[in-house]
Amino acid sequence: MESKKTSLISIVLLTILAILFLTPFIIMIIGSMIKMKIPVGNPFTWIQKDLSLFNFNFIIKNSEYLTWIKNSLVITIIPTALQMFFALVLGYIFSKKQFKGRDLIFWIMMAVIMVPSQILIIPRYIMFNKIGWINSYIPLILPRVWDIMGVFFVKQFMLQLPKELEEAAYIDGANDFHILFGIMAPLSKSVIATVGTFAFITCWNDFLTPLIFTTSKEMYPITVGLASLLTKEGNFGIEMAGAVFSFIPTFLMFLFFQKYFTRGIAFTGIK
Repeated sequence: MESKKTSLISIVLLTILAILFLTPFIIMIIGSMIKMKIPVGNPFTWIQKDLSLFNFNFIIKNSEYLTWIKNSLVITIIPTALQMFFALVLGYIFSKKQFKGRDLIFWIMMAVIMVPSQILIIPRYIMFNKIGWINSYIPLILPRVWDIMGVFFVKQFMLQLPKELEEAAYIDGANDFHILFGIMAPLSKSVIATVGTFAFITCWNDFLTPLIFTTSKEMYPITVGLASLLTKEGNFGIEMAGAVFSFIPTFLMFLFFQKYFTRGIAFTGIK
């Protein structure tokens, strides 16, 4: 009887939390389908109004939306793929290979996390400006080709894999390349998917970096492009439609990698 009561309380609390978390998304979706310059009244009464796709059509027809999407895909997919690759390679090296200064090098790299990325904006701008890379893809991609947190996740995961796998592979004549990509990579799909999910969401949602390093609308990603459009229009409905446009890719990414993502987070925390 006590366990049933506890279970019922848990269900009620989780339901309340789910509603609280979903409320902003409901407001965003409903707001994106109504013509409203300023949000007025209870958001849940808006659904009684005429819903349409006017705001979405407005954004597509009155902006360089497709160009912004293309730019976002370029500066997101390339860094995500590279981060997944380097996380796999470096994670394997730091977890399975023995060499002098291995732990010292790793923890020096980990110390980089303590430096806020905003501090590096000005030095990077000066450097990229002298090279002539401002308003191009390079300053948006190059600093993100690898990420130490991804390396940390993969390293922690691979420390759990038994050494006997490598030893058996060496006996069969496999080299490090075959072991890494033929054995370790398939076993590490969950943690690699976790790294990829984090990288994709971070790169896609980044606003400050492209705002600093891009100077023309043709180079804006969707975050900066929609912000410039919303500043000009000042319309709540258009703002919510832009938020939906920006939210959909990250939501689909999480749904696609969900089972790997949750498994990777769980396994990485066990050593």
